[in-house]
Amino acid sequence: MSFIWPQALLLLVLVPLGVALYRAIGRRRLAAVRQALGPGARTPLSGAGGLRNRIPPTFMLLGLIVLTVALARPQGTIDAPRQEGTVILAFDVSGSMAATDVQPSRLAAAQKAAERFVEREPSTVVIGVVAFSDSGVAAQAPTDDQATVLAAIKRLSPQKGTSVGRGIQAALQAITAAQSRPANDYYSNRSPSPTPSPTPVPPGTHGPAVVVLMSDGENNESPDPSAAAQQAADRGIRVYTVGLGTTAGTTLDLGGFKVHTQLEEDALKAIARTTGGSYFSAADSQDLASVYDHLDTQLVVKPQAIELTAVFAAAAAALMVLGALASLAWLGRLP
Repeated sequence: MSFIWPQALLLLVLVPLGVALYRAIGRRRLAAVRQALGPGARTPLSGAGGLRNRIPPTFMLLGLIVLTVALARPQGTIDAPRQEGTVILAFDVSGSMAATDVQPSRLAAAQKAAERFVEREPSTVVIGVVAFSDSGVAAQAPTDDQATVLAAIKRLSPQKGTSVGRGIQAALQAITAAQSRPANDYYSNRSPSPTPSPTPVPPGTHGPAVVVLMSDGENNESPDPSAAAQQAADRGIRVYTVGLGTTAGTTLDLGGFKVHTQLEEDALKAIARTTGGSYFSAADSQDLASVYDHLDTQLVVKPQAIELTAVFAAAAAALMVLGALASLAWLGRLP
C-alpha cells in the first residue's frame, strides 16, 4: 500500500499524546469519584465494569487512527482485466471506391461501418487511420481520442490509383510509431542509428495490434501486396481484409472514361492467409458492420492503482459511531 499524501501520517504522533491526556483526565475523574464516595468505596472503573468502560474510548481511538491514515490518501493495487491494443483502419481511397455496387458507395459504406466500430471501442484501444490510393498516407496517427479518429474517417474521399502494398506498409509504420517510446535526443542533429530489421515471428502472434484493410482488391501500383503482407506476417501482425464490392462489379465514369471495376477477392484472401488474419466479403453495409465483431484485440491483466481513502474513512466513521453508541449505552455520555 502507498500514500498520495504521506505527510499526513505525521499526525499519528499526536495519538500517544491524546491517549496520555485522556488517561490523565480519567485519573482526575476517578480521584474525584473516590473522594466523593469515601475510602474503600467501589468505583465504576473497578473489575469487569472498568474493562467495559474502556471499550468505548478504545473504539474512538482506533477510529481516529484509521481516519488519520485516510487523510494520507492510501492507494492499493489490483489486477484489473482490460481490453487494449492498436487497430489500424486502412481505407482504399482509389477512384474505384466510388462504385455503387455497395450502397451508397464502397467507400461511404466502409466509412459508416468504421465509425460505428470506433464509437463502441474502449479508450484502452487506440485507433489509427491510413488512406491509400497510389501511395499510403497515415490520415490519423493512432490515438484514443474518438472524435479525432471519426473526423479523419469523414475526411476520406476517392483519389487515384490503388497500391495495396503501400497501404499495408503505412499501417505497419503507424503501429511502430504507436508502440515505440519517444525518441531520445529529439533536438540532436546527430544522424539516427539504423533501425535493425525485426526478427521474424510466427504470423498472427503479435496480439496487441491488428490491421483492418478495406479494399476492392484491384491493385495497379507497386509494391507487390504479397511482399507487404509478408512484412506484416514477419512481425506477427494480423491483417483482416474486407472485400468491398461485388464480383460482378459495375461500370464507372471517370472523367469521360468508362471503367469496369469489380471485387478481386483472391488477392485479399492471400493477404489475410499470409498474415494469420481473416477475409470478409462485405456485399452491403450490414455485412461490413459485422466484420468488426470478429476483431480480437488483446485482453490483458494489468496492475491498477486505486485510491482507498473512502474505505478507510468509512471504517473510521464506523469505529467512532460504535464507540459513541457504546459510551452512551454504558456510561450515559460520550467518551
